[in-house]
Parts: sequence; C-alpha cells; structure tokens
Amino acid sequence: MTGQGWRRRIALLCVLVGLLASCTAGPSARPEIVVNDAPNPSEQPTEQAQRVPPLEEMSDFAWRECAEDVQRRVAEQRLPDWLPVQCGRINGVLDSPYAPGRGVARLQLLRVGRGEVPVAVVNDVGGLPGTLYAARLASTMPREFFDTFSLVGMDRRGTGDSGQVDCLPAEVRERIVEPDPAALPIDLWLEAAQTAGQKCSISLESLLPALDTWRTAADLDTLRQELGQSRLNGIGHGEGSRVLSVYADRWPDRVGRMVLDGLPDPSQDATIALEGQAEGAEAAFDAFAEDCLRRGCGLGEDPKQTLLELLGRLRASPLPTEGGRLVTAGVATQAVRTGLADRDEWPALATALAEGRDGDPTALAALLKPLVGSVMERPSLDAELVIGCNDTKTRLSPEQIERLGTDWKDRFPIFGPLVVRSLALCSPWTVPNQPLPTPTANDAPPIVVVGTATDAVTPHEGSERAAQQLASGVFLSWQGGGHGALGYSPCATDAAVAFLTDATVPGNGTVCPP
Repeated sequence: MTGQGWRRRIALLCVLVGLLASCTAGPSARPEIVVNDAPNPSEQPTEQAQRVPPLEEMSDFAWRECAEDVQRRVAEQRLPDWLPVQCGRINGVLDSPYAPGRGVARLQLLRVGRGEVPVAVVNDVGGLPGTLYAARLASTMPREFFDTFSLVGMDRRGTGDSGQVDCLPAEVRERIVEPDPAALPIDLWLEAAQTAGQKCSISLESLLPALDTWRTAADLDTLRQELGQSRLNGIGHGEGSRVLSVYADRWPDRVGRMVLDGLPDPSQDATIALEGQAEGAEAAFDAFAEDCLRRGCGLGEDPKQTLLELLGRLRASPLPTEGGRLVTAGVATQAVRTGLADRDEWPALATALAEGRDGDPTALAALLKPLVGSVMERPSLDAELVIGCNDTKTRLSPEQIERLGTDWKDRFPIFGPLVVRSLALCSPWTVPNQPLPTPTANDAPPIVVVGTATDAVTPHEGSERAAQQLASGVFLSWQGGGHGALGYSPCATDAAVAFLTDATVPGNGTVCPP
C-alpha cells in the first residue's frame, strides 16, 4: 500500500469515530498495526454497530449517602462539584473450594453521576480500589456522558472496603521489597514467600482460595442482576480488564458495552506475560525520561544513567529517610516501577529521584506507601500476592527462577529481576483449583480493547494479543505512556465514549497519537 493510501484509510477511520484531529498511523519505530478497510460513512448502521446491545436503565437500588471516610477519599480524586456520589453494597457468593456455592462476599459500590444507565468499573488489584478509580475516571469524562450514564465502581473482593486483604506482618512486606533484585537473592525471596504463604493461610483460612478473578467475575454478574440489567456494561482498567474478559467468556450473552483499558496478556504461562511486563517497564522508563527532559526535570541529560548511579550508591550504602527507614536498591527499584504506572505522578517521581540522588530518599519511599501500607493507607501488596498467585498455575523451581533472573537482568537491566521476583513469590503456593481460561468470548458483541504503547503494568503487545484472542475484540492503540489511556488520551477517551454512548465501534487497529 502506498503512503498516500495509508493516510487516506487513517483519515477515513478517524472520521468514523469523530477523531480526525487526533488519529495517526503512529510512530514507525513500533510494529505496523493493520487497520481494516473502513466502510463508507454513509452506510449506516454497520454490521458491528447492529450487534452492539441497546442500553437499559437501572432498576431501583438502595443507594445511600457515603460515610465520611469514603467522602474524604473520594474528594482526593478531584471530582467536579456537579458530579454526585452515592454508596451501596451487594452480597456475592463467596464460593470457597471448601464450601462451594456458599458463604457471603460483601462488596462495596460507589455510584458517580445521575445517569440511569450503569457502567461497572473494575480496577487493578494493586491500584486504587474500584470505587475510587471510578471517581478518578469520572473526573476525566465529558459532562454530557453523565446525561446518560453513571459509573458504578466496585471494590473487588479482597480490596478496598470489600474485605481488604491484610494478612502479612509489616516485617514480611519489608522482607519482600527490600532485597536488591539485581543481586538475584533467590533464597531471600523464597524464604519471604514461604513465610508470606504461611501467614496468609493462617489469617485467611478458607477465604484464601476464594480470592481470585474467576469468582470476582461472578460478583459482577451479581451486580448486573442487582442493577436490573439483562447485560453488563463495563470499563476495566489494567488487570481489572481481565475480570471483564473472563466475565465475557463465561456469559457472552450477558455482555453489554465493554471497554477494556490495558487488558493483560492472556497467556497461561506467567513467564510469557511477565517477560512483557519487564520489557514494558523498561520502555515506560524511557518514555518517562523523554518526558522528563522535555520538562527540564532536573535529572540531567540522561535520567536513566542518573537512576543507575543512584541504585549503585544504594547497593553500597542504603540511605535513611527522615523517619529512619532505610531505602535500599530494592525499595528504590520498586518505587520507580510504581511511580511509572501513574502518568500524573511522573513529575513527583522525577522529584523523588532528584532528591534521592542528592541524599534524601524520603519521597522515593513514600511512593511505596500504597503497596506496603502506612498509618492512613492499607497495603495492596497482600491482595496482589494472594489474588495474583491464585490466578496463575505457573510454578517454577529455584533453578528455573535463577536462570530466568540472570537472562532478564541482561535483557532488562533495571526491572527484569524485579519482575522475576513475582514468580518466586508464588512458588510455594498451591496451584489453584480453578485456573483462569484464555478468554475468547465467542458470540459476545463487540468489545473494545485499548493498549498503551509504553505501559509498565499491562504492556501494549500483551493487550494486542488479548484483543486478538477475543472473537469480537476491537483493538485501539494509544502511542503514549503510563498505565492505561482513558482520561489521558483524548482520542482514546472520545472513542470509548462514542462506543458506550452511540454504539460507534472504532475500526480494529485504530491508532491514537502520543
């Protein structure tokens, strides 16, 4: 195809979704993404649009005023004054393997907006609880969206106010994050993993194997019924998208309009998915460094070299924070990866690195508070460990982990060994009795999957593969950086809103500029 023909197809595709000013073929450094031939705009409606289910108003539900602590946390998400919030609860079926089909999982909800059509929102285990993420997402959506819709965030089981997992003593969390991953301390990781598994098993008992994505998908079906919907509309962010894809695989006839922002790699082999995460984290740091240089952020002409020199100094001599905590190379590496996930935090990450270079690592350590906890914040590490290990059947021997760590240290020098640690932490855990499928969602209506070019958590290539596995998957690529595109890319956000509101299905392979 000629360059002129390529541009004509891109332009025509952008017209179809109202994004002429913000679509592009993307930078040539990335693999070419095939864009389907677009139909003539006058041919309305398209076959795909005909398959998009109609919208339904929610039934009466016992929404109530939120508690003061919830209102305080919601206020931190910078919601505009005109957007109301209400809270609610539903009871799912716990369905532990020890008591199949029995028990109660109490789930917290947050409704944002007054629109009568509900859109369920599910977030990463390690990110904001779904309720707060719904509030943050709502703050980026156009006002007219809420003429029709309300976002209904759900704290998935084991997170937020849906029974936040808190099974690890503080010293065990420190033993997980403090060792330098580049030194490949496999024995230290395995000892910490063994202790963590024992502590969580004792603390959670029969609840432990009931905390997984398979059962969270069933919670979403309970939510659908409670809201009086024949089909579930949803937005998933990162690993929360996996929950919606599993839902679509189990109940394709109950799928409404779904947008999956950063759908994880669908591979059953965790090493394949984690290799993508290591590569994605390296690419995300490169994107951060470019952004840093454009802003004149104070990390010199080579931010990556600044980070490597800081890690070298921390290996020789960890630095104390103002509170007396030692920041090791392991803590700093994990803090940087955590900071890369939220594009809004990139300026703060640059400041933290500059202060660490100058001898004060306090801000770097603060980036880890959501992971390891603080007086005001509950840790996400516990839920990430429990749900992550329950979701994967991959278990490697210490020798396999050691070899993989050495290989990834050469290929992904900053984050490779850190990502390998995930495999070590799950190694002593029992293989789950309900391993996740590779979702295909046969017979489901169109499902929009959004990938971000440099995503440190759910890499672009994995999202693209996941979209290809879905029988009705439609892939949209944002050539930007950070974890997820909605709320950051006007092009991707407008396409998602057009799909949810008007059943306008974007062309498979649409590319949005950085």
